Amino acid sequence: MLSNQQDTPEARHRQMYYRGSTTIFSCRKDPRFSYCLYVPQTFDQAPEGHRLLVAVHGTGRTMVEYRDAFAEFGRFNRYIILAPLFPVGPLGDGNPHGFKYLKEGDIRYDEVLLAMVEEVSAALNTSFERFSLFGYSGGGHFANRFYYLHPERLRSVSIGAPGSVTLIDESRDWWVGTGGIEAIFGKSLNLEALREVDVQLLVGAADLETWEIHYAPGSVQYKEGINDAGRTRVERNATLARNLEAHDIRVQQDIVPNTAHAGVSVVPYVQDFLLQLGA
Repeated sequence: MLSNQQDTPEARHRQMYYRGSTTIFSCRKDPRFSYCLYVPQTFDQAPEGHRLLVAVHGTGRTMVEYRDAFAEFGRFNRYIILAPLFPVGPLGDGNPHGFKYLKEGDIRYDEVLLAMVEEVSAALNTSFERFSLFGYSGGGHFANRFYYLHPERLRSVSIGAPGSVTLIDESRDWWVGTGGIEAIFGKSLNLEALREVDVQLLVGAADLETWEIHYAPGSVQYKEGINDAGRTRVERNATLARNLEAHDIRVQQDIVPNTAHAGVSVVPYVQDFLLQLGA
């Protein structure tokens, strides 16, 4: 939206940096982490009825790319887009994987994201008690596990092509299964709340390379049984779908044709899924 000559400097500043595709903000709860937004330029004229979509990057940290990929959808469907940045090595050790598993040293990535949501709610004077969550690749890891911990905060979750999946299985330790999550996170699994969330699983039909997702003993990501869900991301996606369905959780599975491991390629499928959701 073009600035009006009668706008105050404060209003023009807001329109330039805090509306549309915004600048990047550090998280007040923990400034090691940051986020950017898409806020429709028309938001201030009619703020009621806007929803929130959180789009979580993968290992490549392309958070702006995901924000921009959903911007037009947000503009025409009254969605705020929040794209967090969880940088490599916040503990100084160069570890690129910590956010995928929600806990790394003193960091609780799930709580950092919830703090970002609260900051955005306060800045826009709009409550987002429940929001939609999308993550692809490393972000798919995050979305899978965040869903188990915080289903009461989610309207929907779209889990895209994680290299490893966490199954609902109390006999397997976190993060292969859900065993021990109460001791680790202070929350137990709430199956009834999980069943209230609309779930979408996505993977490219040609996402068949295994070099990045075969976890060897001794690696940072290795846990006993982590490779048991399948050889490829497609197989692991199917294993997760069967596991959720076995616990009476409804799943929409989208295996995207002619697509390898490319997150932006699945965005139209996520948008269609969001449009199908009820009020």
